[in-house]
Amino acid sequence: VQLQASGGGLVQAGGSLRVSCAASGGTFSRYSMGWFRQAPGKEREFVAANSWTGGSTPYADSAKGRFTISRDNAKNTVYLQMNSLKPEDTAVYYCAASRGVATSTRASFDYWGQGTLVTVSS
Repeated sequence: VQLQASGGGLVQAGGSLRVSCAASGGTFSRYSMGWFRQAPGKEREFVAANSWTGGSTPYADSAKGRFTISRDNAKNTVYLQMNSLKPEDTAVYYCAASRGVATSTRASFDYWGQGTLVTVSS
């Protein structure tokens, strides 16, 4: 499975942005999808995930109430809608695919995209 993230950019604090991740080379509807992010000098951290079974949709505490993960199986694309953005949301955002159910664990994801940079100015 190949993953291509896009949609990053510069946004002011309090603004919104939607990043996308297009998948190819596999049966998208049978993969759980996730978003992670990595800020400069920090470890890559979990943001949100969406299970292919339609079950669990875990979110990081920092994302709850502000971010929404969604998917369009017809377009082989997963989205992350980010609202009320804060400067601390600045990071490279990575999408990932898992053959299992959605979890917050990096090791459970089998495929990774190249990342898209989101910069939130204060």
